[in-house]
Amino acid sequence: MIVSSIIMPILTGLTTAMLIFLVASGLTLIFGSLKILNFAHGVFYMLGAYFSFQVVSTFAASPAGFWIGLIVAPLGVAIVGGLIEFFIIRRAYKREHIDQLLLTYSLVLIIGDVTRFLWGVEYKSMSRPEGLDATISVFGAPLASYYLLILFLAPTIALGLHLMLKKTKIGWMIRAATFNYEMASALGINVPRLFLVIFMVGSWLGGLGGALYAPLGSIVYFMHTQVLLESFLVMVIGGVGSFWGAFVGAILFGLLNSFGFQYFPQFSMFFAFVLMAVILVIRPWGLLGQPEG
Repeated sequence: MIVSSIIMPILTGLTTAMLIFLVASGLTLIFGSLKILNFAHGVFYMLGAYFSFQVVSTFAASPAGFWIGLIVAPLGVAIVGGLIEFFIIRRAYKREHIDQLLLTYSLVLIIGDVTRFLWGVEYKSMSRPEGLDATISVFGAPLASYYLLILFLAPTIALGLHLMLKKTKIGWMIRAATFNYEMASALGINVPRLFLVIFMVGSWLGGLGGALYAPLGSIVYFMHTQVLLESFLVMVIGGVGSFWGAFVGAILFGLLNSFGFQYFPQFSMFFAFVLMAVILVIRPWGLLGQPEG
């Protein structure tokens, strides 16, 4: 019983952490490469959930509906993100952060209204995929088998993105463009197109997080607010712009939130904010971040 009371919040916390990491990693990728604070990043998570719900509803008679949605929904979000970057965001790259925040917050309001128009204000829900709707026992603690998909998929994507950024030509181009925009352009890199790809990948990560969350809870038009707050918190804890910092920060947040909810439900978020405050005092640039200058 004691082991179960410890294992259960650990597994739940890690699952939450992996979902938050997917969103926070997209936010980190966009800010670390493009230097823009995308306050609208949470809506990609929301759209991923709604797109997945729509696909599953369309293919309700097929057991493959969830898997189709898991592929199609993040791609749809990436396309939306690409259109936003091409027509709106790229005009704000050299603006002050406050201008970027105001611009992206306006996108939150616009996309929120469009979402309410398309899907209404009622809560939506969808079932877990066939084969992953059972409960298994892990050291005596009950665990939804669907959690195993999240616990496997998120670290795999993290490793894949790390290898892409460190070991491939496109990763080299991203680092070059981030370090010196003008020099990268002089070397023949199509920086606007590269930034478009980066923004779409970041949007895809947010959409994937939403699509994975969809079978776990309610889908509603304001669901982006909580995940955005948690993603910024994770990014600050791990280090703004640090990819692996977001991973570590998400794990710490997930575990603290899970154990807090287990034993002190009224203060579940309190411990994560305390951790953030302590880290900002000791290391203002975050656990794995780098001090500017």
